[in-house]
Amino acid sequence: MHPTTPAQPFDGSHDREIESLAEFDEVVAAHGTLTHFRVQSVDLTDRTDALLSLDTSGAVFLGCPMDPAAAARARACGALVFPPVPGLSFDPYRGHVYSPDELFASLDEGYEATPDARTYAWFQRTKADGDIFGSMLRSIHDDAVSDALDELLVGARVVGVMGGHAMARGTEEYAGAARLGRELARAGLTVATGGGPGAMEAANLGAYAAPFDAGMLTEALRILAKAPKFTPSVTDWARAAFEVRAAWPDGGPSVAVPTWFYGHEPPNPFAAHIAKYFSNATREDGLLARCTAGVVFLPGAAGTVQEIFDNATPNYYESRGEPTPMVLVDRAHWTQRLPAWPLLRSLARERSMESRITLVDRIEEAPEALKRLGG
Repeated sequence: MHPTTPAQPFDGSHDREIESLAEFDEVVAAHGTLTHFRVQSVDLTDRTDALLSLDTSGAVFLGCPMDPAAAARARACGALVFPPVPGLSFDPYRGHVYSPDELFASLDEGYEATPDARTYAWFQRTKADGDIFGSMLRSIHDDAVSDALDELLVGARVVGVMGGHAMARGTEEYAGAARLGRELARAGLTVATGGGPGAMEAANLGAYAAPFDAGMLTEALRILAKAPKFTPSVTDWARAAFEVRAAWPDGGPSVAVPTWFYGHEPPNPFAAHIAKYFSNATREDGLLARCTAGVVFLPGAAGTVQEIFDNATPNYYESRGEPTPMVLVDRAHWTQRLPAWPLLRSLARERSMESRITLVDRIEEAPEALKRLGG
């Protein structure tokens, strides 16, 4: 579904996944069977009578709390039942991407108490211990998040905004990135970022500000400037963002795709939809692959350089079809400080991607450049 539209009713015609109690009830009412359905992380403890009477052959229950008798009957009928995993700060079977409120729950106790921080701590403890159970949980989680992200973005025209995490709140560069995100969102595009601080947060903030008048963004930038960076206190940094969200609720939607691989960097709270991964490789490739309307690359360091060429490779080989637009912003940065542009231009020469790349001096030029390239 498009991030700006409500969820579509489940009709069972092409989607065998059940991801909410409402969908479960719709399927039961419409079909009278759960045969070959996949039920993801739905609390079924109040649906025991249905589970004791329905045909569940070929069904799969992923992390669904249910009465032991119901679970036993489902197995006896030929279903696979994967029970919830106790003691985790995340749900590996989740059917939806995250929300800021979910990841930052308990922020009033400090960032260390939030599910986001506790999941990063779990990742740090388990990523190098060689335990196949931990690696399996991470893989299942990331696959579930990818599935949820694909469902979310059906029909959306997604434009990526990439850039460094070092861009501080309170700077003109940050304000410019926010105005860029706002303009792209107002043009009907779904803004997607790497989900972290800096330029990424600014673009998500701009999309959040899209429904409001100009004064809202000006005031929001002033509030955020009180905590320019996520160091030394992620708690203060996040609280400033939630102060903005509380003052202007129901902002415009956008997407963030961060990773616990860089878990010392918190996700920003301005994206309505946060697809957070354990695997950075899966996250990077998945984010860029979903930017069907092109990518704007703001000044950044090694991570942004990597993203430029991660995006350039499928454009070069046309492995995902027709090349998508690439707009690099800040001529001095990309030709002198980190000269990625000359290499990108050389790669593109005499290939179909040549007409889909450009370099602009100022961030204000990026939306028109993107449109000119077909984004």
